[in-house]
Amino acid sequence: MLLMKDIVQEGNPVLRKRAHEVKLPIADEDFQTLREMMNYILNSQNDSMVEEYGLRPSVGLAAPQIGISKKMFCMHTYDETGENSYSYAVVNPKIISFSEEQTYIPSGEGCLSVDEEKNGLVPRAARIKAKAILVNLETLEAKDVVLKLSGYVGVVFQHEYDHLQGILFIDKKKESMSGIKPVIFTEEEPTAE
Repeated sequence: MLLMKDIVQEGNPVLRKRAHEVKLPIADEDFQTLREMMNYILNSQNDSMVEEYGLRPSVGLAAPQIGISKKMFCMHTYDETGENSYSYAVVNPKIISFSEEQTYIPSGEGCLSVDEEKNGLVPRAARIKAKAILVNLETLEAKDVVLKLSGYVGVVFQHEYDHLQGILFIDKKKESMSGIKPVIFTEEEPTAE
């Protein structure tokens, strides 16, 4: 079980490297890494697990954040309406297009690999299209997909994708978002780390 002590912190060079493609077919150790990352996310969204193990809540985790420089990440969250859930184990993603229109999370972004005091506002594309391999962590079926994401879910995807490029959200943080429309949450806003 992954714990906070397993999360690589800002300053570690692995967070600044471009991650390597995951070799296909996907190896057992890569499936296991994906499972461990998703389990951390799910555990971190469970109040009793957070308290018992001192976990920071999260909606995404990329392999470089646990010291593995491979292009894979997991995310598990609801969209801004709180009605639709998105649970992805992502391998070798590539954002192939993005809107000129931007958005941001009004309460700011955070990251398990960065001190919470550094949370901040980050402009992101309002809509993206990405190619990726999605892995079903129960059946281990992997399939090529094209995802069209927007709003909060699109922001989470972009945040995790940046980790695979050696980019942290603090590199893109801005003091002001004038002229940019925020993601509007109709439910309580989730923690974006």
